[in-house]
Amino acid sequence: MHVGAGTVGRPRSRGRSEARPRGRQKQRLTRRGRILVRTGAALVVLLVAAGGTAAWLYQRLDGNIHASDIDGKVGGERPANLSPGARNILVVGSDSRAGANASYGKGLDTMQSDTLMIVHIAANREWGAVVSLPRDSWVQIPECDRGDGSSSRPNRFKLNSAFAVGGTTGDVGSAAACTIRTIEHNTGLRVDHFVSVDFQGFKGMVNALDGIEVCPEQAIRDKKARLDLAAGCQTVRDEQALGYVRTRYSVGDGSDIGRIGRQQEFMRALAAKAQEKLTSPGALYDFLDAATSSITTDRALAGIKPLTELATALRGIPQDRLTFMTVPNYPRELDVPSDRANVSWQYPQARQLFTALAQDQEVDKTELTSAEPVPAPTIAVRVLNGTGSPGQAAEVATDLRAAGYRVHDIGNAPSATATSVTYSHGLQQKAEALAARLGVPATAATSEEPAGDAVTLTLGPDFSGIRG
Repeated sequence: MHVGAGTVGRPRSRGRSEARPRGRQKQRLTRRGRILVRTGAALVVLLVAAGGTAAWLYQRLDGNIHASDIDGKVGGERPANLSPGARNILVVGSDSRAGANASYGKGLDTMQSDTLMIVHIAANREWGAVVSLPRDSWVQIPECDRGDGSSSRPNRFKLNSAFAVGGTTGDVGSAAACTIRTIEHNTGLRVDHFVSVDFQGFKGMVNALDGIEVCPEQAIRDKKARLDLAAGCQTVRDEQALGYVRTRYSVGDGSDIGRIGRQQEFMRALAAKAQEKLTSPGALYDFLDAATSSITTDRALAGIKPLTELATALRGIPQDRLTFMTVPNYPRELDVPSDRANVSWQYPQARQLFTALAQDQEVDKTELTSAEPVPAPTIAVRVLNGTGSPGQAAEVATDLRAAGYRVHDIGNAPSATATSVTYSHGLQQKAEALAARLGVPATAATSEEPAGDAVTLTLGPDFSGIRG
């Protein structure tokens, strides 16, 4: 399939077997993928920079950008910044129901996040990575500031719910703060900045370009996305453009993974048309006015100058050193058969990815996405309480079962200084998958360890629960 400038090709249906890359997809990032990275994840950032040479544009557009002070809302227990020169930026596609967005999502009175990406820029500015986080990722949502003086209770749910929890009052900054807190809790990665883009701004950018051509193979009729689109090539703008990137259940397998792919292709086409069309100051201003009016950032990133500096850093990265990927994942029904709507992050690969980014180490996409998942039900766990506090093993065993693991037995262990996972011969892969999810080390068992098909989880005072 050829995708021309300003055109989105036919949507690709993706079954569950294609929910994550397999061995046959081991390849370097394609030219299309590189373009997507440079424009899709941080599209607003990059195109704001396009007008950076005009001082008048700076002055008139700088005031459009909304800033939010999130430091006090994210909380104090944050991951250490292991590489101060690197930058991790959370990019959120927000569909707040406030103001002009009130007509979307009938019956919804909370903010939602349709798109979540982490953009990592290395400290040496020689490489970068853009990691998509499926909104339906099943994760642990920590206690969050709701923005109304109250705090939420920790629970496990899909990732985009964090935006709704923090955005109880409709404040984008509070919503982003809870999302950042959730991502940091589940990844161990320090998030430095955030950029949120809303519905109205997206439509304004598309309209400023006189629409984008899309070529769906089949007609798309999706009431939720307010989309009624015939098959074949046509130009979409305004509500149709928004509906096209939001549609999910009426295309392909209805998964969030499939929608991510369509969004990326659309953004690529939008960026290509922007390069072609934005040749006059007037057209450029209309586009950037829509773009900057639709974004909210943290205070440190608010303004044309810091956004331009960020865009300049992205543009300086060699094309073959800018990696685009989705966090390794698999359908959660492999863990919990009744859940056919969400995805589980794949361990230890997800942990390896986020640890590498935290340490500012370049990631190997092929290595991280080529392994088969190790679903929770394939892992039997012996839970031993080494904390000295009665009942801990039983409590953790209940959580493990809820996550899909098979609990072999529970018991007590000598006092442990730290939580650990040990394994006997043949169980290394399963032990590493469990250990990575818990954020603890996995080590080979000593000869005194009991034999069997179970890995041993020994609880220490540092045990922080099951992620996801």
